[in-house]
Parts: sequence; C-alpha cells; structure tokens
Amino acid sequence: MSQRHLVTVTPQLAPNTQMLYDQLVKGDRASLARAITLVESTLKTSKSESRKLISLIQRNCQPRIKDSFRIGLSGPPGAGKSTFIEVFGHHLTNSGLKVAVLAVDPSSTRTGGSLLGDKTRMTELSRNPMAYIRGSPNRGYLGGVARSTNEAILLCEAAGYDVVLVETVGVGQSEYLVADMVDALCLILPPAGGDELQGIKRGIVEQCDAVVINKCDGDLIPAANRVAAEYTSALKFMTPKSKHWRTKILKISSKTNEGIDTTWHTLQEFKETMIENNAFQERRSAQQKAWMWQYIQHRLVESFRQNTDLRQKHVAYEALVSEGSLNPGVAADLLLADFWGKDRVL
Repeated sequence: MSQRHLVTVTPQLAPNTQMLYDQLVKGDRASLARAITLVESTLKTSKSESRKLISLIQRNCQPRIKDSFRIGLSGPPGAGKSTFIEVFGHHLTNSGLKVAVLAVDPSSTRTGGSLLGDKTRMTELSRNPMAYIRGSPNRGYLGGVARSTNEAILLCEAAGYDVVLVETVGVGQSEYLVADMVDALCLILPPAGGDELQGIKRGIVEQCDAVVINKCDGDLIPAANRVAAEYTSALKFMTPKSKHWRTKILKISSKTNEGIDTTWHTLQEFKETMIENNAFQERRSAQQKAWMWQYIQHRLVESFRQNTDLRQKHVAYEALVSEGSLNPGVAADLLLADFWGKDRVL
C-alpha cells in the first residue's frame, strides 16, 4: 500500500481552534498557553481538536520547525538546572533569539498539579518579553518528561520561538526519555555531589551530548575540576552516541556567568556538525518514529484501564496479587485474555 493511501485528510478545525491557530502562528503568548493547555487536556473533545491542531502545524509550519533548536536539560535535583536556564535564557535573548522553556515538574499525588513551579525560580526570565516559560506536571509519566511535552515543543516552534529548552523532572537515571524529543541533551551536574558516576549511572551519560558542571565558583572550583576530570576519563570508555560528535565536558558558573557563552558556542558547533553530516534531521526522524510507538503504548494502557467490562476484574486480580495468591504475570495474562480474546494472548 502506498504512503499516499495511508495518509488521511485532517478534518476541519472547530472555529475556536482555527482562531487559536491563527493567533498562535502570529506569536501570541496567550494563544500559545491555551494551545499547550489543549494538548495537555485528557478530555475526549480536547484530544480530538489538539490532534487536528498539531497536524495543521506540522503541515504549515515546517520552516519554523526545521530552523529551531531543541535542547534538553537533565540532571539530579540541586544541580542548578533552573538557575542555569535563567542565565542561559538571558544570554540567548540578548543575542536576539526567542526562547521557550518547558519545565516539567513532579506531580502532586493529591491534586495532580506541579509541586514546584519553575516560574518562582526564574523570576527575571519570566518577565523577559523574548522568553516564554511553561511549567507542566508530569502526572507520574516516566522518563522525566510529560506525556504532552513533544506536542508542546511543536507549539512553541509554531509560535516563532528559535530555541526550546526542556527541563526534566530531575528524578535520576530513568529520565533519558527526553533524548527522544530534543536535538541536543545536556547533563547538568553539581561539583560536590559525592560519587557522581555512581549516582547518575551510565544510561543518562551515554545519551547526553554535553556534560555541564555547574557551580564552578569559589570554594567549589577544585571539586568541579575533579568531577570534570572523572567524566572526561569515563567517557573515553563509552561508545559515542553519534559517530560525528564526542560528548563535551563544560564547566560553568550560573552565579558569575562564566562558561555560559562557551556552552552556547559548543551547542551551536554541535548543531552545525550534525547538519553538515545530515545527522540532524535523521535524529529528528528517528525520534518521530519512537514517539509514535510511545503514543501507541500509552493509548493501549489507557484503553485497557478505561474498559468498563474489566473494571471489577482489575480490583479482584489486584487483591489476589497483593495477598500473594496470584502471580502478577498470570494476572496480567488473564486480564489481557479478557481484553483481547483468549486466542490472542500467549
């Protein structure tokens, strides 16, 4: 079957959504906020309209999307990610670039909202007319990012933002999922966090394109030099993520602004290198395929949990598993057999 027959025509947008799109592409901040709220919504009608909106953006805003630069910022809590973004964001806006910050925070188990709220830690940048900051609860979604972060990036690009910074939750080694939605991933580390290589683990280090040692000022300079040396040595034994780029070790101070310009220059060098070797768009294409399967996985689990016929069985099997009467794998097979049909479950 040809690709032409696989692609369906995007349905007509609702009048309100069409108006939202028209204002969004003009760079209206309020419209951008409403659009992100739309893609974050779990309401069935909102999901339908958000898919139409995203499809329209991907069809009509390709020049903006291709020219943007997506940068992921990961690292342990206390590394100074938000402080770095405050300083780095001002550096970019002073260079004439529009910057969007998507800060993903842990969710409250009671309200479902963000626990921290990054705007309270980026007070100056949040008042900068060239910058836009959006905090989103991850709602327990693994990988350090929210389920809708990928769409939020597209919305920011459609609104004319040149650089999109994605700050992850900061939960540890599981948050490398952000690597599947950004062009460059920076791992931000504090200089005095103990055994860094053991604490951060190999998984996230292998995914990053730059390791940024923050807080390199005052009495912490010797510790920063030691951590930089440790990572420089460790990276020699790791296979590079790309054959065109080796992970750089950078030392910065968000307090004195030292190394901020070098960090941006390094990231620009990374982008230019990847574009010259046709690897920039290849990475984005691979990411799109990866997220297609992420959405499939999420929707399957969602459909399974919302199946009214299985709701009572969920509770019953959970009780049996909790008391040790039934193996979790067997319980899963039984529930899936009822969901899909006994002949479709191994």
